[in-house]
Amino acid sequence: MSANAYINRIATAVPEHEVHQFYLRYAATMLAADRRRIFERMAGLAGIEHRFSCFAPALDPEGPSADLGGTFRRGAFPGTAVRMAMFGEAAPILAQKAVGGLRLGGEASRITHLIVTTCTGFSAPGIDLDLVQRCGLPDGVERTMIGFMGCYAAVNGLKLARHIVRSDPQARVLLVNIEICTLHIRETAELEKLLSFCLWGDGCAASLVTAEPSGIELDSFRCAVADEQRELMTWDIRDHGFDMVLSGKVPAAVQEALRSNQDAILGGRPPKAIDLWAVHPGGRSILDAVERALDLDPAALGPSREVLRRYGNMSSPTVMFVMEEMLKRPGGLLGCGMSFGPGLTAETMLFRTVS
Repeated sequence: MSANAYINRIATAVPEHEVHQFYLRYAATMLAADRRRIFERMAGLAGIEHRFSCFAPALDPEGPSADLGGTFRRGAFPGTAVRMAMFGEAAPILAQKAVGGLRLGGEASRITHLIVTTCTGFSAPGIDLDLVQRCGLPDGVERTMIGFMGCYAAVNGLKLARHIVRSDPQARVLLVNIEICTLHIRETAELEKLLSFCLWGDGCAASLVTAEPSGIELDSFRCAVADEQRELMTWDIRDHGFDMVLSGKVPAAVQEALRSNQDAILGGRPPKAIDLWAVHPGGRSILDAVERALDLDPAALGPSREVLRRYGNMSSPTVMFVMEEMLKRPGGLLGCGMSFGPGLTAETMLFRTVS
């Protein structure tokens, strides 16, 4: 008989450098005065107050560089190779910080599987092997990298962890969602791209998934893909970093996809039967679209809006920041989690809190 899988613990981490207000001022310098006023008004409606970066911002937003180290100089932003080297240095440090928050201690030697999700950097040997060494994991731990899936990768990571635990009840799975999004800022005068960059922050979430019945039980998973809308959200590797296209039409597409797939996602239940909502806060307009699509009470997405306010959109770890809040809720509650990404794709899951 298959075992059930549970998220026993979640720990989250962000870097030390707060960059949101600096970036708003820096981005405004790339625009003409009339466009600057539009930018400032729209950025002010984003529902974000803080974002964090692994890289210290420059002292002067009107100065020659966006970062204190002088890597992102006006007229000479770095190419992809430099950005990947920066990822290779910063990502293991932030990931180790998150894993440390799990307080594994001697449990680290009992981890049987390591799953890492990221879409903001690549190298080999990679961050998985770095974590084995840094966190005292067994040399023979089974490692899986889930790469370039965007914001919904954490849900797929949980899906894989559930499969592993259900097939081997002795398995102890460490899931790490690590993204250094601020690496991919671009020098541009395109208003839409500058507004998109206002969303992104760096962050990491680490989770322990086992058959031990505590925390959150992973119930079921469902994917919905709006193939006809796939061009609305894309993520491509270019010569000067990774290029995100995030159309203003995405919220409406998300709303329609959820309405069309509501019964499948919720297992035939009405939204009012769901006690908890862990929705990836891809942006204020995305959360508004989910609220409208499912006719939710405004308080239902409170945890998601709070994560957006405090950290911005960190891509794959962001929904796990919301799930961390779900661990604080009493047992016996039914929840729905969902994340959206390139495709246009919605990865969703049902879960239950355990007393």
